[in-house]
This record gives sequence, structure tokens and C-alpha cells, in this order.
Amino acid sequence: MSDISLDTEFGELLGFTQGEVEEYFYPYLEAASQALNLPVSELLEKLIKQYGGFCFERSAAEKVLAPWSLLNFLASPRNGFLDYWFESGGKASALMDGSKSDFMRDPEEYGREKFISFSSLSGSSSLESLSDLALFTQTGYLTIKALKNGDTVFLDYPNLEVKKSMAQLYVENLLAGRSAGQVGAGPIVQVLSEESAEALVHILNRLFAAIDYQRYPVRDEASVRAFTQVYFAGAGLEPKVEHHTAPGRSDLEVKVNNRHWILEFKVSRDQENPDQKLEEAVEQLKLKGYGDDSSSENLIKVALVFSLEERKFIRWKEV
Repeated sequence: MSDISLDTEFGELLGFTQGEVEEYFYPYLEAASQALNLPVSELLEKLIKQYGGFCFERSAAEKVLAPWSLLNFLASPRNGFLDYWFESGGKASALMDGSKSDFMRDPEEYGREKFISFSSLSGSSSLESLSDLALFTQTGYLTIKALKNGDTVFLDYPNLEVKKSMAQLYVENLLAGRSAGQVGAGPIVQVLSEESAEALVHILNRLFAAIDYQRYPVRDEASVRAFTQVYFAGAGLEPKVEHHTAPGRSDLEVKVNNRHWILEFKVSRDQENPDQKLEEAVEQLKLKGYGDDSSSENLIKVALVFSLEERKFIRWKEV
């Protein structure tokens, strides 16, 4: 008996490649294209982004789409790009509850780079000795993105379906089992799509007011940024944290419809002047030119100051 895990010859066994989708499901793609009023090429790109990205072989060259999600989408395309895999029992709640490391306990881990040795990922292990990263990779919540220097495997979430559901689980951890909607912070997409910077601050403050501060204290700017990131991602958005540009790195960026938000966070500790912190953030947004190359119709830059003592944003200014 041979172990074919991560063998390059069998990387396509557990999903559909893009070529297979185009060859075997083209009539369904055309029907979905008409139902959603999207060109087939654009529809296929969205399908891969939503349900693809899984890699089961060591070269990280072959990516496949999740069969359950793809087939459910093609059966009812008018419903849009729903999260079929997680709604059918794929949520990682049980794995998170039994997690041994900070990987699933700490929401700040959501956006951090993840890597593991190839030997740890490919070696046979008992469930008791298997690392969290290996377990979540073997169960599909993480996937192989690249193999560097022969034995370092870089991991990430495979697609938007997984990213959204994992972020929602992190948010539930932050809020002691509640959802963002249950604490009055549900309509974040609507706020970002239609409302002002002030409305954004108010909804963020509702979120932060409901956080379980014993388990997840807001210690610094990184905490504010990470908790906001999982909040946005759990709503189905694609926030970018510390987005690299020529002038520097913005704290958090997110695009919603024709709007491109750029948020610069500062933290105010005891005895620190929040107005001075606000001016620092404003100057940074002005000098660095974050988002100046954006193609979005409406670029919104906001400086925000979070008070560690009051546990809320106490200053903000649109630049």
C-alpha cells in the first residue's frame, strides 16, 4: 500500500480543475452566465475565486475547485455565489474548540502568514500529535500556496468561501459566541456602501463594545487592525491589511461597490493626546498617498484614533 498524499500525480483527485469545468460543464456555465448576466470568462473567474484554490500536491502547481460548492452553484446559479460547503457541515467550530495553539484561538492570527515544514505536513501522525496547521490543511481549511527551500510549505485560505466562514468563526470567538448582527454590528456592508465615515465609526464602536475583553483585550494598533479585518472578512468583504505600496503600507483597505476605503489607525493610551494622534494619522494619509492609484470612483481616506481606556474610537477625520 502506498501513501499518495501530496503526490503530484494525484493532485487532481479531490476536485475539478479549471480545464475540467470548461470541458464538462460548459452548458451549465452558459446557463449561469445568462442567469447572472455575466460573460462566461468573468463567471469562471468568480467561480475560481469563490470555490477554487485548493491544492493537494507538493509542487503547488495544480489547483482545483470544491466539487460540492461548484455543483450546488451550477444547479441554482440564480442564488448567486453562496457558501455551500460550510452550510453543509464544513464549519470548523469543533476543530477550533479542540485547537491546541493560538492559531484558532487568537483572531490576530487570521491574516498572518502561515507556514509549516513539509515533513510535518506529509508525515503520518496520530490526531493527538498532529499540529493545528497540519490538521486544518488536511481538512481543507488551509491549503498549500507554495513550497520554498525544499521543506517550507506556505499556507493560506484557499478561496473566499473559506475566508469568509473562518472570519465569522473568529468574530464569534471575539463576541463570546454571538454574531456581529446580534450585537448591532450586522450591516457593515451597507454602511461601507452607502454611508459616511461617522456611520462607520459608530458601527465599529458597537462591535468593539461587545468584544470579550478578558479573552481578547485590545492591546495595541495591531489588535484594532486585526479585529476590524476579521469583522470585514466575515461580512464577505476582502480587506487588505498593511497593503504595500511604493510610499509605504496602509493599515487597512477595503473595496465595496464603487467605494475604496483606506483606514489609518492610531491608538491612544493613558496620558496620550488623542488629538495629536489624529493629526499623526491625517498627516500619514496625506504624505503617503495611499490609494492614489485606485481605479474606484470614490476614494475615502479616514484617520481613526482608538482609546484603550475607553475601548472605542474617540477621534476620526476624513482626509
